[in-house]
Amino acid sequence: MKNGPILLVGALLLAACTDTDYRQRGVGFDDRSFEMERARREAALSGPSGAFTPPAPVQTMPTGGAISASELSAAGIGGTGIGGAGGGMIGTPPPAPTGSNTGISDEQSFDAVAGRETIESDAQRRQAQIAAQQQVAPQPLPDRPVATGPNIVEYALNAPNVKGQAWYSRSMLSGQSRFQRNCAAYATADDAQRDFLARGGPERDRLGLDPDGDGFACGWDPAPFQRAVRN
Repeated sequence: MKNGPILLVGALLLAACTDTDYRQRGVGFDDRSFEMERARREAALSGPSGAFTPPAPVQTMPTGGAISASELSAAGIGGTGIGGAGGGMIGTPPPAPTGSNTGISDEQSFDAVAGRETIESDAQRRQAQIAAQQQVAPQPLPDRPVATGPNIVEYALNAPNVKGQAWYSRSMLSGQSRFQRNCAAYATADDAQRDFLARGGPERDRLGLDPDGDGFACGWDPAPFQRAVRN
């Protein structure tokens, strides 16, 4: 009887430890719910025979190959997308569209032309092309009007000096300010040189267009015309 209280205390401690172990596994789990949860997990990890079934190995596509439509269908991939109905194999280009495209000529394809043309039809087509040609008769060049003003090209080719080389005497009134003001009235240097020659240049410079006396108005340069003739 002396061992009675000791056994009772041990039983209470054992019950407390068992209850604590179950409660540590999850809130609200008693011994029945814990066993049911464990059985469910084991059933999920087991095959039809009750033994553990390892997962199937991952299949990889062989190097240089293509996945066929049947393999995609077996893997659950299909439809009208890639590898689906009408898609053929991955990596395979789509079939060429049927029909004819009138916007693209096939004259460079021997097979296409040989299928519809013959030597006779080709000769007829050549004759039609020749008949459709139009020959334009040459026309004589128009005569140059007499009153066209000074010819600056001829003047450039016969110039005795180069740009910047003084060749004609000039008045002291041909200052820089007058030169800039009067040259600004011309759209181009060619226009200034043509008007300069028409007004008595290069010997006379009434508007002060050639203050350095080289015979070229407003910076006009005969060198491009001279190089064109030499080349």
